[in-house]
Amino acid sequence: MLFKLSIRNMKKSFKDYAIYFLTLVLGVAIFYMFNSIDSQQAMLEVSQSTREIIKLMISLLGYVSVFVAVVLGLLIVYANNFLINRRKKEFGIYMTLGMGKKQISKIILMETILVGIMSLIVGVIIGVFASQFMSILVAKMFESDMSKFQFVFSKDACIKTCIYFAVMYIAVMFFNTFTVSRYKLINLLNANKKNENIKIKNPIICILVFLGAATLLGYAYWKVTGDNSLTTVDKILAPILMGIVGTVAVFWSLSGFIIQIVQKMKNIYLKNTNMFVLRQINNKINTMVISMSVICLMLFMTISILSASLSLRNTMQRELIEMTPVDLNLYKTANLPEKHLQYGTYGKEITSTPEAMSDSKIPIAETLKNNGLDMNVLKDIVEITVYSTDDLTWKDFFGDKYAEIKTRYPNLLFDTAEQLVKISDYNKIAKLYGINQYELNNDEYIVLCDFDLQKELRDEALKDGNNVLNIVGKQYKSKYNECKTGYIQMSPNHTNTGIILVPDDCNLTEGMKEQYLLAANYNADTKEGKEEVEKIFVDDNSEFIQNLYKKGIDIEGKTKISIREASIGLATIVTFIAIYLGIIFLIASSAILALKQLTDSSDNKQRYTILRKIGCDEKMINKALYRQIGIFFGVPLILAIIHSIFGIQFALSVMSGLANKKDLLPSAIATVIIIGIIYGAYFLATYLGSKNIIKEEE
Repeated sequence: MLFKLSIRNMKKSFKDYAIYFLTLVLGVAIFYMFNSIDSQQAMLEVSQSTREIIKLMISLLGYVSVFVAVVLGLLIVYANNFLINRRKKEFGIYMTLGMGKKQISKIILMETILVGIMSLIVGVIIGVFASQFMSILVAKMFESDMSKFQFVFSKDACIKTCIYFAVMYIAVMFFNTFTVSRYKLINLLNANKKNENIKIKNPIICILVFLGAATLLGYAYWKVTGDNSLTTVDKILAPILMGIVGTVAVFWSLSGFIIQIVQKMKNIYLKNTNMFVLRQINNKINTMVISMSVICLMLFMTISILSASLSLRNTMQRELIEMTPVDLNLYKTANLPEKHLQYGTYGKEITSTPEAMSDSKIPIAETLKNNGLDMNVLKDIVEITVYSTDDLTWKDFFGDKYAEIKTRYPNLLFDTAEQLVKISDYNKIAKLYGINQYELNNDEYIVLCDFDLQKELRDEALKDGNNVLNIVGKQYKSKYNECKTGYIQMSPNHTNTGIILVPDDCNLTEGMKEQYLLAANYNADTKEGKEEVEKIFVDDNSEFIQNLYKKGIDIEGKTKISIREASIGLATIVTFIAIYLGIIFLIASSAILALKQLTDSSDNKQRYTILRKIGCDEKMINKALYRQIGIFFGVPLILAIIHSIFGIQFALSVMSGLANKKDLLPSAIATVIIIGIIYGAYFLATYLGSKNIIKEEE
């Protein structure tokens, strides 16, 4: 009997369960999709290094899934609370007819189980099919061959999804049982007659709180965009807390004085159904503050996460083409001392071998020949030498600006020696790279820099046009009053913190040689051929590398293929995690709003009936309903967008050199589309659902 009653209740309450059910289905589907990547990678034709990156991404997604499960669990509990409150009168009737609280709990338990099972089944089915598109997306992001594509069902992802959501549903069951046990019959029967406890706020106090909140938010915005001291987590935490407090204070104050102001504007307040809409909002004034604040912050995280991550990916994809113009970069330390820091040792000093010390005095091409490399595997070979001297550091470059810049950026390594390159050497490698070449007079120098922060600081020192440097006893002036673009080493993005080009007759001595650099292309025309040459320089078991190891010679290398794989891997990991979290936050915030509005519409059906009785037609009523729902959906979104403008700027500054503001527009457009589809769909579904609910009283 109770089972049949549960089925009948679900059919009768379909409008209440619809968005709740759809939210669960979307949650299950997305959870399965992002946890099934492990099974999808088997069919991808990728290199071993790329496969390791995918494994790392899968591992990180596993940790993120725990957080996602917590968010979805809280959402389910929240949704259930609204659904239970919606049915208080129904439960009161059951108790009047002699049904005990245990029986009511059993009915709710059965309904929860039924909804849970159906949402799991439907969600997993949708997730299985959607994950096939995920496979294509993964393959595209990793530039993989999809020739072995086949339909894949991930048993592990399915089991993981079922376990996680089963735990959520069990928690909901306990919550529902506890909630029902606290019900009193009189309160249940009069549930629909009770309004929220409305406290009329003093408008003066509200205005003062609003001004205080605006000031607090303004200060937080300045801290994250204009304060250069936010270099540690504890310092970043302060503006975050200011933003949270300011957001809550904004909604608290708005709910108090905006209503009072509108009421005094009779031409607006008394127009059409504005008075009714305002009273509807006023009726839910207490819950509006908290819900709006939470939803606003969730939307802010969604917008910031999606925009910043997509910008990162767009920047890295664009800059990869620009910053990897050749197949190979090799570099080694010149004038190796008896004790030296080996590449990749992170400060660990090692003893130089006699062979390594001798080799450090010759160019890289000679090293390659001496260690058995067939030079015919390379073409377009260009070699240059990088110089440095302790007499010319960053501190010396900044000159009069040093004290000011050190105050602003105390963590900068001002004792770092400047890198010097002769103009003819640079032009040789620039020609190979296909980038700008330069000319110098005998008393001039040029600064090449493309790392945003360093370029900004160096431009400050150069802007007056009188920045004179003493280089090996001779005075040189800057040819330009700003840094120019250029680089000598390949990288995934613009990370050149500064290279000073000097005339060829600059007295740079043998002892000032810091580094030898070789740039070249592989003497192969096919992808397979290039990969074979690649192995010589990246495979630790290759004969060439083994010969270097035996002699203690440390040659570091960067290749176009390895840079692309690492860069694409990083961008893909960040993008996937961002999309995962962003969509979950968006679904959660949208569902909370939708459920609240549907519940409010159910509670207030009688009021819409009164509107009809006083002469309002359906068009006016629907318009009033549309405005009411629009305000609840629009206000937190507007403030979230304002937060995001500054939050994204901070994120881009943190990712300086990885993400570029130039790529923000397409990322923002993509974010708008994602939010527009999901948030807009929930808004439309809420409006249509509410419209159907209030029509029931006709």
